[in-house]
Amino acid sequence: MPLSKGLFITFEGGEGAGKSTQVQKLADALKSKGYDVVITREPGGTPAAEAIRDLFARSDADFEWTPMAECLLVFTAREMHVQELIKPALAQGKIVICDRFTDSTFAYQGYGHGVPLEKIENINEAAIDGFTPDLTLILDMPVDVGVARAKSRLADDGSNEDRFENMKLDFHNKMRQGFLDIAAQNTQRCKIVDAAGSIEDVAQEINAAVTERLEEHG
Repeated sequence: MPLSKGLFITFEGGEGAGKSTQVQKLADALKSKGYDVVITREPGGTPAAEAIRDLFARSDADFEWTPMAECLLVFTAREMHVQELIKPALAQGKIVICDRFTDSTFAYQGYGHGVPLEKIENINEAAIDGFTPDLTLILDMPVDVGVARAKSRLADDGSNEDRFENMKLDFHNKMRQGFLDIAAQNTQRCKIVDAAGSIEDVAQEINAAVTERLEEHG
């Protein structure tokens, strides 16, 4: 069933927090209630943005992106993602669930790599007019546990999207603090979820938060 106005939900958090699993579980729960749901991710979501993701996330390239180049890459992908997929789906009354969005750029490139936050905000305004989710679920867990989980998953999958997983723990700790700061500054939009619990416990907390937001959304 379409909503009178679409709802944009994002999942954020460090490596290994279980975002992909929880995105799918939430989508399944909402679909079972009759909602029209779109799952997407960043960088990615459109063919061009997925091509940028391939350049951005791999660790086997023969070059290194500077932090500002990373920032510009993800916003290039994001502008196309928002215009070609997210906004049209919302206009049709769908619930869009996205694995990462602009908060990740602030946390990774800003807090983690040191790109000034005001510069990221200026790019955000220029690229997508500051377009913001209706609800952001930040899956939080200790960095060492999350990174170990992520590396184990990548080994099982044989994925080469491991550039960020291979960064030092200091980077991941700065990034985690970034997400916590973002949540503290955006209490109406963001909810911190303890991702160290069982998959079902985490899913139950997420479902409760989304149900409440849907009721507020009308």
